[in-house]
Amino acid sequence: MAVYEGLAKPIELDPQGVLDTIARKATPTRAYHFELGHDLEIIDAICERFDLAKDIDPTGDWAESYKRLAVSRFLGMEVFGVGCGVGGFEFKWDVTEDTAALSHRGERGYLNEHVGPISTWDQFDKFPWPDPHGPSATDGLEYWSEHLPDDMIICACGVGHFCEFLTWLMGYETLCLSLYDNRDLVRAISDKLFEYFRVTLERALQFERVRLVEPSDDMGFKTGTLISPDDMREFVLPGHRMAIEAAHAAGRLAVMHSCGNLREIIPDLIEFGLDAKHSFEDTIEDVRQVKHTYGRHMALIGGIDVNFLCRADEAAIRERVRDTLDICQPGGGYCLGTGNTVANYIPVDNYLAMVDEGRLWAG
Repeated sequence: MAVYEGLAKPIELDPQGVLDTIARKATPTRAYHFELGHDLEIIDAICERFDLAKDIDPTGDWAESYKRLAVSRFLGMEVFGVGCGVGGFEFKWDVTEDTAALSHRGERGYLNEHVGPISTWDQFDKFPWPDPHGPSATDGLEYWSEHLPDDMIICACGVGHFCEFLTWLMGYETLCLSLYDNRDLVRAISDKLFEYFRVTLERALQFERVRLVEPSDDMGFKTGTLISPDDMREFVLPGHRMAIEAAHAAGRLAVMHSCGNLREIIPDLIEFGLDAKHSFEDTIEDVRQVKHTYGRHMALIGGIDVNFLCRADEAAIRERVRDTLDICQPGGGYCLGTGNTVANYIPVDNYLAMVDEGRLWAG
């Protein structure tokens, strides 16, 4: 079994330190680790290897969340993501076989890109829109505000799927056609989403333990935004401006996860005052290069490319982590992490090598 000298070293969690790093206040004295999320299979594998779940009741209502908490603390993560108000939406899912080595579910779901549940006005009128005022929207925030250890902070996740849900509700193909022949329907759905997430965010910001908000919203693909930059500015970006401004008005930081090439709308996000961007893919932009472009205006999170993590050996991973930290740490504004999420097809040893090397880094 691999030896992880860094993970064996005790670490004192420092929530204010990670906030200061994201706010780009100073060069941190150590590498802070921040992930969008871990697949359940990764969490189970790490728990089993390091015996992290021995004190967790597997029948408890929050058992899976407590395993995620145990893994987060073991990995040295101060930020604990809690979903807020994103349940209840009905989408059209397709499934295929999950061929990942750690697959426990047997299948992987993905959105139908051709047509969603809303392609006509009649479907819009009949759609069962979830109530953002409902009690279940903040169940997780209420629980973890009381039970999260004092040396950790909450990131309210899922408070701004403005582009994703627009594409999921219409279907990406239908959305693209509707931008030409049914823009009023696009506008109506966009307005509904704006109001839903406005209320969700307002409720999330009432919790003092919430120090960051994350309007997670994939807005692009390899070469550009999912819809034209002008259409993004009309139907999507007003929501993100609202979310960022609301977070700042409440004294919180706004972190955005978004996959894809956002080059054309990065100036808009800078103008809105976005504090940090997450999700980097080498085929689009290497986070080490971004540090010297829009990384001068916002913090960068992650960037150890997922494809690289899947294919590289341990020595290459450790070298990449050291190089990334040497380039991105000066002045603050960088947290170590994968380029997207810790998916179940990433070899666990490769991911742990990344974290271990980050723990060993000392500037």
